[in-house]
Order: sequence, then structure tokens, then C-alpha cells
Amino acid sequence: MTERPYQQCAISVMDTIADPNITFDEKGICNYYYEYLAAYEELVLSGDAGKARLAEDVAKIKVDKKDKKYDSILGLSGGVDSTYLCLLAKELGLNPLIVHCDNGWNSELAVHNIESAVKISGFDLFTYVIDWAEFRDMQLAYIRASVVDIEVLTDHAFMTVLYEQAKKWGIKHVIIGTNIVTEQVLPNYWIYSKRDIVNIKDIQQKYGKIAVKDLKSFPFLSYNTKRYVDEVLKIQRFEPLNFIHYNYDEVKETIKRDLNWRDYGGKHYESVWTRFYQGYILPTKFGIDKRKAHLSNLVFSGQITKEQAQEKLNNNAYPSDMLAEDMSFVLKKFNLTQQEFDKIMQEPRREHSEFATQKGTYAQYPFLKPLKPIGDFVKKLMK
Repeated sequence: MTERPYQQCAISVMDTIADPNITFDEKGICNYYYEYLAAYEELVLSGDAGKARLAEDVAKIKVDKKDKKYDSILGLSGGVDSTYLCLLAKELGLNPLIVHCDNGWNSELAVHNIESAVKISGFDLFTYVIDWAEFRDMQLAYIRASVVDIEVLTDHAFMTVLYEQAKKWGIKHVIIGTNIVTEQVLPNYWIYSKRDIVNIKDIQQKYGKIAVKDLKSFPFLSYNTKRYVDEVLKIQRFEPLNFIHYNYDEVKETIKRDLNWRDYGGKHYESVWTRFYQGYILPTKFGIDKRKAHLSNLVFSGQITKEQAQEKLNNNAYPSDMLAEDMSFVLKKFNLTQQEFDKIMQEPRREHSEFATQKGTYAQYPFLKPLKPIGDFVKKLMK
């Protein structure tokens, strides 16, 4: 990145560190604030409007169920948002199939929270387990490639399992924990597309020890599954957290009380790996502190002040004893020595775009371009 003078947003804790795309207006307010306002205006409904939209969506989900066993599908990680969705779905009278993808990194707390949420809500749970030897090799390939978004693998797998279960049961609605008031802010420089199968396979081919063709358990999202879910089922996203009063601290207290949920001490820390990745790898190797985005989001939504956000940032998010324990655990699971890991950490960042990337059909197969008008017409007929 080109060096630039340090600057922090006038109203949040977003700054120029590890974010070449951040901009500021004449008042010193960063672009993420205005992006938050635009998203809030477009997607969030409060009060009576929110209640009406919620009721409308729930009614549609129940009508679309028809004679199917489940009316919707819900991915459960054991974190705050997905756990609260279980409680909300129960209160709304829905019957989702709960889906969990086990990549070998669940903490004991995560297992407890998942089991407790499912037991108390009474919903059915489907768990897909990825072979650890395969997932270990794929994660090591990403680590050695020095790309920033190692979580692509987990997110892609989870999304694929959801799609495959939706296809199996004919489910048309997926309940998503996405919400503007706590999760809108996230610089593009810190993440990469979760859908890019070509990128995943190329990184594995170049840095993995297991050939892509021999990855039998990792759930790649096939073209046929995606097409069936998108075009036949026409699966629809249900984002109820955008239609209710959603206060992060209040929600945590609610799920502690009603679902026996236990706190992890950090956003998305339900996985030991995610805690280590966000708490150590991102700040140490890439200069990225994801707390800035989360805390700034809460500032924008009025849940905390900038001063409170800065105070939290000043505190050590990764206690030294926990870091030492997690470091030992991670290295043992990866079968790496401290020296091998430290050497990888010193390698410079590489962009995902330095590897093969997924292109659109017509970009990948130029000879099909003359058929594009026909394809567009057929898509319109299917809507």
C-alpha cells in the first residue's frame, strides 16, 4: 500500500491503517458512515413498519411451506446473531431446519451454545462434518499463499451446505442474521468473495498437498446446485434482524437468559481458529484490527460512543495467556513448528486476484456472447 498520513474518522474509530480505500469528507467523517446511512435507509424498517414487514414475510414463508417438513433453513454457528435467530424463529412460529458446518475448530463453548439453542428451541439440526485432514491442508494452503481472507473456506463450505439442504428439502427461504446496525461496516480490502470456487481451487493447487480432485468432503458449491436453488426454488433471504430493535448487548443478555448461551468474549470468537485469525494473524501479518469495524458500526447505530469504542480498542483483545494457549493449540493442529509459522507470518501479503478468479460465463467463454440476449430473455421468463 502507498504510505499516507494517518487519519481517524471524526465520529468513529475507522482509520487509514491497513485500509487504502477509506476516504474522508471535509468534516473528517469517513465513507463508511455514509455507506451505513444509505444501507440503513434502504434496508432497515423500525416500529410499526418493521412489524408489518416481519408479519408479511413470515406469512409468505408459511404459505410457501405447503406440504414440506421445514418452512425455512437457518445456519447456526453458535454466535450471537445466529443463536438469537433461533429464538426469534421460535417466537415467530416458524419451523426452520437448523444447519451447522463443523470444520474441526469449534470451541467447547460453541458446541454448548449450539446444542443448547437447538434443544431449547426444539428445531431439527443437521450437522455436516468436513474431514479434518482435508480442511487442515486447505487452510494451510491459504496461510502459505499469504492471502488475507482465510475464512473464505469456512464461509464457502457453510453456504454450500445450506444450499444443498435447501435443495434436498425444497426449502424456499433462508433465515439470515445479516443486519445493518451491527454488521454493515467492513472494508473490502479485508475480505474476499466467498463464492469464488476457481480462486479456492487455484490456491489449493499451488500451495496444498492434497490434489483438488481428491478433496472428497469439502463442500464446493456446484453450478447445478446453485442454479437449482436460485432458479427453481428461487430461494429468498429473510433478514428479520433488520425489522426489529436490535441492540447487541441486549440481545446477548436475552440469549443468555432464554437459551443458556455463554459469551465467547469477542465477535465471531465461537471458533478457536476465528479467534486466533482475527486476534493474532490479521493484526500481526496484515495490520488489520476487525474490532474497528465492529465498534464503529455500533457507534453509527448509536449503541456506543466513539469514546467507548476507543477505550475498547485500547484494551488488549487477546490476553497473553489465552494467546499462548491458542498458539500452541493451532500449531499442534496444523503440525507446524513455531519457526515454520513465524516464517509464514513474515511473508508479504498477496492479493486473491494474483491467483485464478471466477469469471462470468461470457467472459470465460467469449464465443457464447452472441447468445447472451437469448439467455437474458429466458431468465426474464423464469422470474
